[in-house]
Amino acid sequence: MMTQTMTRSLCALALPLFLGACAVHVHDRGAGKPMDAKDGMHEHMAGMMGKVGAASLSPAASGAQVSGLVVFHQMDGHLMANVRIRGLEPMSVHGFHVHEKSSCASADFSSAGGHFNPDGKSHGEQSGERHAGDMPNLTADAQGMVDQKIMLHGLTLAAGERSIDGRTLILHANPDDFKSQPAGNSGPRIACGLIARYG
Repeated sequence: MMTQTMTRSLCALALPLFLGACAVHVHDRGAGKPMDAKDGMHEHMAGMMGKVGAASLSPAASGAQVSGLVVFHQMDGHLMANVRIRGLEPMSVHGFHVHEKSSCASADFSSAGGHFNPDGKSHGEQSGERHAGDMPNLTADAQGMVDQKIMLHGLTLAAGERSIDGRTLILHANPDDFKSQPAGNSGPRIACGLIARYG
């Protein structure tokens, strides 16, 4: 099971590739094997301390071969999330949220708790009232891969009540309908990752 220390180590590996282009570059190592980030260092790493975070997504015990890496970049008052996931059904659509707890320990990922919702709002779309942890659906391509960038407002990697450092990312089996309360009726939790800030 991915721990926060392991996630921070993964973030350290991913950071050099993330800097400069603000994108995640991971290498497909074959079916059933986790995505990994190329090792190396970057001359601007010191300047990015505390502004970058990462979460490595692992599949639920149900057996789905889902893996991925999400890297967060703090910039201009918001977060950019660069999402790379593989092992999904081609052209499938999935709910994707920041959850409140800091655990992916349970087999069904119920240990991650509910959506991160520091303001006590209803679940909804990005354009209206929503949980702080509500994000747009992710859509896999014809190869079952997701490569998507998401702009997140009202969240931070810095310490505070709106920080996502130490919280979890959950990928669901089905699309979020952005209407059903409290979580959008997006089905079982099929992948989970612990978010860790680098630096």
